[in-house]
Parts: sequence; structure tokens; C-alpha cells
Amino acid sequence: MLWLLFVLAVLAWVVARQTSAVVTAGEVEQLRNRRSYLEAERAELLRRIRKAASRAVLVPRAESLGLRLPVDSEIVILQAPAKEGR
Repeated sequence: MLWLLFVLAVLAWVVARQTSAVVTAGEVEQLRNRRSYLEAERAELLRRIRKAASRAVLVPRAESLGLRLPVDSEIVILQAPAKEGR
């Protein structure tokens, strides 16, 4: 009779473990789907940023605000002084 209780306890443990594994697998699948969605959203946002920062978009917007591109003589390149001790 004791062996029957032992076998039932082991079987109950196996069923609980398998149920837990199925639940965990479902959660992992949901997380994978969420990650895929977020990666796609990130790629779309990066694409929109690149497009908004492009010259084709910025120049017309700047011109509508009364700005213009500088001519060559208006461009001054500044250099920071070298640090001593390096």
C-alpha cells in the first residue's frame, strides 16, 4: 500500500512539473513575440529618425523658417587648442 502512495506522489509531481513547463513555454513564446514586435517598432522609429534628419527634409524646413545654407566664405572651422601634458 505504501508503494502505491509513493507512485501516486511521484506521478503527481511529474504532472505538476510538466504543467509548469507548459506554462513557462507559453510565457517564453509571448516574450519572444513581444521582443519581435519591439524590435520591429525600433527599426521603424530609427527609419523615421533617419528620414526626418535627412537633408531632403531639413533644408526645406529651414528655408521655410527663413534660414539658408551658408556659402563657402561663411564657413569657419574652429580647432580646440591641444591640451598640455598629453
